[in-house]
Amino acid sequence: MVYYAHSIVKKPEDEWHLLSSHLQKTAEIAGSFAHSDEYAKVFKIAGLLHDLGKYQESFQNYLREGGKRGSVPHASWGAAYSLLLKNQEAAFAIDGHHKGLPDLATAQDDLKPFLRDDNPEFNRVIKVFQENNNITEDNLRISLPSFNDVFEREMFIRYMFSSLTDADWLDTEKACNPELSLKRENRVLDYDELINKINNYIQSKPNKGELNSLRNKTREFALSRASESNGFFSLNLPTGMGKTLTSVLWALEHAKANHLKRIIIVLPFINIIDQTAEVLKNIFGEEFILEHHSGIGDDILLTDDENSNEYNKRLACENWDYPIIITTTVQFFESIFSNKPSKCRKIHNIAESVVIFDEVQSLPKDIIIPTLTMLKNILTVMRTSFLFCTATLPAFEKREAFNGIESITPLTDNPDILFKKVIRVTYFSVNNYEPVDFAEIKCLAEKQHASVLSVFNTKKKALEFYKYVLESTSFENLYHLSTGMCPAHRKRVINSIRDDLQNKKTILVSSTQLIEAGVDFDFPCVFREIAPLESIIQSAGRCNREGLLKSGKVFLFCHVDPSMPDKQYRTASDFALELIKENPENFYNYNFYHEYYKRLVGLFVDGDARKINELRSSFKFQTINDAYRIIDKKTKSVVIYNYSDESKCLVDEILRKQFLSRDDYRRMQKFVVQVYANFILRNKDLINVTKHGVLIWYGGYDDNYGISHDASHSDDFVV
Repeated sequence: MVYYAHSIVKKPEDEWHLLSSHLQKTAEIAGSFAHSDEYAKVFKIAGLLHDLGKYQESFQNYLREGGKRGSVPHASWGAAYSLLLKNQEAAFAIDGHHKGLPDLATAQDDLKPFLRDDNPEFNRVIKVFQENNNITEDNLRISLPSFNDVFEREMFIRYMFSSLTDADWLDTEKACNPELSLKRENRVLDYDELINKINNYIQSKPNKGELNSLRNKTREFALSRASESNGFFSLNLPTGMGKTLTSVLWALEHAKANHLKRIIIVLPFINIIDQTAEVLKNIFGEEFILEHHSGIGDDILLTDDENSNEYNKRLACENWDYPIIITTTVQFFESIFSNKPSKCRKIHNIAESVVIFDEVQSLPKDIIIPTLTMLKNILTVMRTSFLFCTATLPAFEKREAFNGIESITPLTDNPDILFKKVIRVTYFSVNNYEPVDFAEIKCLAEKQHASVLSVFNTKKKALEFYKYVLESTSFENLYHLSTGMCPAHRKRVINSIRDDLQNKKTILVSSTQLIEAGVDFDFPCVFREIAPLESIIQSAGRCNREGLLKSGKVFLFCHVDPSMPDKQYRTASDFALELIKENPENFYNYNFYHEYYKRLVGLFVDGDARKINELRSSFKFQTINDAYRIIDKKTKSVVIYNYSDESKCLVDEILRKQFLSRDDYRRMQKFVVQVYANFILRNKDLINVTKHGVLIWYGGYDDNYGISHDASHSDDFVV
């Protein structure tokens, strides 16, 4: 009998995908994803056994005769055989390669019928598998890697699961849809070419003046440590000191010295990916840069029926096989804690990489310990280096009652001296931190006779203040920025703001904290509502950024009607205000930021309120997936129809298509707004769900506000 892995639409049976070929090719590809021979042996076994259950006669009949998708399960067969071979790691990966990594108890329930010998066909299937693949049980019995603790073993399972899932999909795609498979690019990290390009770019920039001299010295010191072996590193630089260029150049040199495969840049907000990507594309060329974040297409369910044309969607879910990836904090961390095949497919490509975190101190404090534990495991198990790149270095190091990182190598020499040399702003309290209303803020802003950036903690406040100052005659232009505006809209507004600043126009901008990282505005005055210290510092980084003034002005205020994104944000804001009141001069003390973060984390007890590490030690993959969240509230992407003629044409085109491609999803990203579930429920009459699962917003869209909505509900959007 001939056994097949997949039938192929419009091809005769003798041209279908042979099962033995699929198992062997999947094993080969999965093994190639491992960074060591020891790991490769285990990955290959998982690949060989993952579709063992397709040797069932009932499955072969299903391929020939059709039937309900999933009506003949097959994953547990290979998982059970792995367990009989004393290979529990592979059993987890195989059992979850379609449905997702299971909790230990779920996996045990899945495999019980096989282990009790309740399935009479099990032994026959094993025998046919061995004969069909010319393999013996002795070939399948291998020694497994040893680990320092249970967390490293759990990470190894995730690594193997990712490798198996991606290998399975890639081989299936090549057999069933070769046209799509051929579209995959196979680019490698060409160290010398990219290093040469970024050095040429740096040399083309002005290099005179004290600020540029400091930038050059800090870059040279960082590069002197590029040849260090894999580990944790920190680049602690004030805003405006060229963190992006220094960190990427160091990462390239470090990758070259350690033979690493890619660079992953992790940014805190979706809105700054475009800007960072644009800079790097200008330096390296578009062909080296991949942008990927939690946007449209990520929550579209993929089919397990490999014969379906929905395979087109899989190219929209990246496996990160690219030289340089730019992604978000949410996408990165929720992927490495996920159990879903579509999200985990990329994990193996984090191995042997350099990961640059920009402003990672914004991570929720109640998950900081499991997050750092996972990063330590990735370093050890996957040979990955991490660079924390920030103006306010968080206290991630291990200490009493805080199981952090044992060793972090600094790439900045004498940061305290450096920070003192580049103090570019003076901080002022508004009304001695007694609550003020919009009228007082507006009056003080107008008295500056200069451009003002005002930053609020919520979208509601930013929008209300913008509306309040609309009648002001003190400013030539007024702008509003929030995530209620789609990326194309925000980009247009940001470019207009930059043009006005360059042309010396007097403007006022009312914004949420989306401007705090990666948006390189340079205002003479910044007004900031009291917030966590790192947010205050980031907002201040948009003031006198280039050091052209003797000193910029940063005004800190408390609003009479304070509102915060969540309880953690409020706790951190209250704590920051308490410390600032104790000693206002702390703002000019470099060590203050480190001490603040260390004490702040202490307010959240053990830093693992959701017991993620306890779940990891019990191999509860599904439960971990549900528990680990950067943003607690579940969000959805809606595509804006009424933004522009381009957005309308795109939506109309999508509605006519039977299936969507990777390019379709990319084009939609420009017009997406992330919203919470309550927004969708309240406005369901204005939202259409397409046959592809995409949500279209047909409601109002304002050229100043974004999605037209009741201001009382303006925080239904993601910050």
